[in-house]
Amino acid sequence: MRTVNQAIVKGWQALGPRFLPFADAATKDLPLGRLLRLSLFQVSVGMAIVLLTGTLNRVMIVELGVPAWLVGLMVSLPIVFAPFRALIGFKSDTHRSVLGWRRVPYIWFGTMMQFGGFAILPFALLVLTGNGHGSAVWGEIGAALAFLLVGAGIHTTQTAGLALANDLASPETRPRVVALLYVMLLLGMVASALVFGTLLHDFSAVELIQIIQAVAVITVLLNGVAMWKQEARNPQLTHPDAPRATFMDAWKSFSQAGRAKRLLVAVGLGTAAFSMQDILLEPFGGQVFGMSVGQTTWLTATLAAGTLAGFAFAARQLGRGGDPYRIASLGILAGIAAFAAIIFAPLLDMPSLFQTGSFFIGLGGGLFSVGMLTAAMDLASSGSGSMSGFALGAWGGVQATAAGVAIGVSGMLRDAVSALAGQGTLGEAFAGPAAGYVVVYQIEIILLFATLAVIGPMVRSGSNRNAARQPGFGLAHYPG
Repeated sequence: MRTVNQAIVKGWQALGPRFLPFADAATKDLPLGRLLRLSLFQVSVGMAIVLLTGTLNRVMIVELGVPAWLVGLMVSLPIVFAPFRALIGFKSDTHRSVLGWRRVPYIWFGTMMQFGGFAILPFALLVLTGNGHGSAVWGEIGAALAFLLVGAGIHTTQTAGLALANDLASPETRPRVVALLYVMLLLGMVASALVFGTLLHDFSAVELIQIIQAVAVITVLLNGVAMWKQEARNPQLTHPDAPRATFMDAWKSFSQAGRAKRLLVAVGLGTAAFSMQDILLEPFGGQVFGMSVGQTTWLTATLAAGTLAGFAFAARQLGRGGDPYRIASLGILAGIAAFAAIIFAPLLDMPSLFQTGSFFIGLGGGLFSVGMLTAAMDLASSGSGSMSGFALGAWGGVQATAAGVAIGVSGMLRDAVSALAGQGTLGEAFAGPAAGYVVVYQIEIILLFATLAVIGPMVRSGSNRNAARQPGFGLAHYPG
């Protein structure tokens, strides 16, 4: 009987990692339950992103009548704090505390900033629409402050949370932990979008206020559960009299640990390339192929499915010892093929090709994101492990800034090219409604090739983080 029981236990142990997503990311020191609990901070971040850039973006323009330029300016305000993520991470590395915590205080600071922003926002919206007391300008100031606070809270919470995950994960499980964190972010965005859409089906200002207030409370609860008993106290490390490196010392240490500068350039170029299409995919389907709102919504679902597939594949390959730079490069190649398919779809009048391209955009973006974040975590763990917050903050700052700038530029490029095409300035080849979109997609392909050139030498040197940089142009030595 004992032999039978042991066989059953071994069978369940083999079944878990095979069929339960990311179950093999758990270790004895970081069990699956604790890892899933830690990843809840990503759910709260995804919920906040959807509320700011999705629900409020549409509601403020359509239902509340706020000028589109003002809404666009407010939505872009959180990007202001993106470049400070490296400083936030550095501060969490060198935090002075008699309690012995480094990451937890910053997760809590970020949570409180998110809560404060969401607490101010309903009252600012009431004044902004003229339904409150006082001039509407006070509503604009209040809404801008709310967006700033929420944005600062998102960047602070995510930077410290990723650094804490890097501290807790072993080098062998780190790729799967990265993929799991990305999946939780995506699930948080999808779930909150469905809930917000259902609750606001018949819009009313009262329901909007209730949703914002509920998000504020849920954010505190999720982040509180996420950081509960996660970080071990180490008073010696955070003692006020302990020696502290300067910010420039941290940058020098990070730069010497590996190919840091090239990594950040690749993250910026690749993120910009995959992000430019974020606000163009659904309008492209509706304007060029005449798709309905429901059909274009499925496009976003298709892209999300591709992203999940990319996360899963990247976690599997990296878990087997794969090179994160090679995984990211595979994502770039998938993205190039996807954008080429979308460009040719209207020429061939093939909506199915457009939908297939949407899936592979998500697949490429998922592979690239997980590969580059894993590479950043590897650099963060090489040399001085105490600087992981700085390294991940630098990665996150470059990524968020590149995404925000790319999205803004893509909209302006699309409008400018479409206006010129409508006037006949660009000739007959650019006379259709797809002209502005096609130009943006072509620029994305160029950016992806540039990213491939930057990553090339790092792929060639494999997983040896301390390999000397070889001369030559990236693509010239790119492995087959």
